[in-house]
Amino acid sequence: GKDIIRKDRPATNLVFLLDVSGSMNNANKLPLLKKSMSYLLEELNEKDSVSIVVYAGASGLALPATKVDDAGRQLISETMNKLSAGGSTAGGQGIKLAYKTAKQNFKKDGVNRIILATDGDFNVGVSSNSALTQLVKEKAKEGTYLSVLGFGSGNINDQMLESITNNGNGNYSYIDSVKEGRKVLLEDMMGTMVTIAKDVKVQVVMNPNKVKAYRLIGYSNRMLPPEAFLDKKVDAGEIGAGHTVTALYEIIPADGTPFGDNIDGSRYFKKPEAKPNPALKDSPEMMFVKLAYKQPNQKMEDESTYVSKPF
Repeated sequence: GKDIIRKDRPATNLVFLLDVSGSMNNANKLPLLKKSMSYLLEELNEKDSVSIVVYAGASGLALPATKVDDAGRQLISETMNKLSAGGSTAGGQGIKLAYKTAKQNFKKDGVNRIILATDGDFNVGVSSNSALTQLVKEKAKEGTYLSVLGFGSGNINDQMLESITNNGNGNYSYIDSVKEGRKVLLEDMMGTMVTIAKDVKVQVVMNPNKVKAYRLIGYSNRMLPPEAFLDKKVDAGEIGAGHTVTALYEIIPADGTPFGDNIDGSRYFKKPEAKPNPALKDSPEMMFVKLAYKQPNQKMEDESTYVSKPF
């Protein structure tokens, strides 16, 4: 993903939705979250605003939208430092209040984003995956995106957190150290906040004359059926400024290697077609990679831009 010059980045309306339930009362959870947020404040300036919504047994607005000038930065830090963990988790109520706060301070040409920081233990309120997913999907269409910062171990509900970020045009980062907190909220801040392309889909087609078998390692929860590639209404992934995505394939070439001379690879795999497509017979291509994406301001019904390249 292309980089954006920091001084040219759009203004941000950030709403931090912070889990202060009892399960966050751990050195690698709330205290680590506070330290990590201090790095983000270094990157923000007076064109940005920060609100803080907390949730536990009840949810509430800990800090209304505050401009991040010198006085605002100090107020945000003081508010963060006063937070303590206790109570059960009313995640659903907190998310609703966070979206309401984001809407009240919406920046038309800026970045409007809720950053949910939690150990993933939603257990009170609107907690079903489908209800939360539907909520964040609707709000993403209105221009407010959702990102998640996961903390701690044991309670992390990866499936739910990944589901709501996939549908909320956001990203999901796991923070287990001060170093990682600095990386996510300071060094990678542009990519985390600024979406440069949405509904990004990649389709890889292998040439059967070169590849006997292959498998994609990872991404099993992001797979789409082949026909979804050309369907402009399919919700896909987002790419942030400076982000790099790596997909790893294991490939068995058509000649059977790496099986070796003594093993017949075709024992387990179909041989290439007896009469291959003449255009491919002598082609040096191993694969054909296709990419589809939309600009951040495009709507679901708008057509994607398509790019393809043989390798």
